[in-house]
Amino acid sequence: MMISTRGRYALRVLIDLAEQDKSEYIPMKDIAARQEISKKYMEQIMPVLVKNGLVDGVHGKKGGYKLTRRPEDYRVGEILRLTEGDLAPVSCLSKDAEPCSRCRECRTVNMWNEFNKLTNDFFDGIRISDLLTDIPQ
Repeated sequence: MMISTRGRYALRVLIDLAEQDKSEYIPMKDIAARQEISKKYMEQIMPVLVKNGLVDGVHGKKGGYKLTRRPEDYRVGEILRLTEGDLAPVSCLSKDAEPCSRCRECRTVNMWNEFNKLTNDFFDGIRISDLLTDIPQ
């Protein structure tokens, strides 16, 4: 599985917002500069985060973005599923997949189901607040 730039950047944006003053809206240009993300890419990510209630956005002179919840209330799995679609390792397990005609005789479906469960459980077990202190040495 490969997590796209969109998913990785969304995580970086939420971590950045979690590190800022929670009472103020943070301008997009400030987040983009700190995270070295182009403003154009930020303009694609932020509406998704706002629409799904992960951040609150305000336009204008004092505008910007801030979290709608505490950092410990955001799960990495939620963010990745929002930005990546879903985390299924094979197409037949995707949430919108057509039923597979081979499912009854598929010798690998149980393995893929277990891997899918492990992946989702792993990412759902990590909160944004956990990532605030994880800095590589």
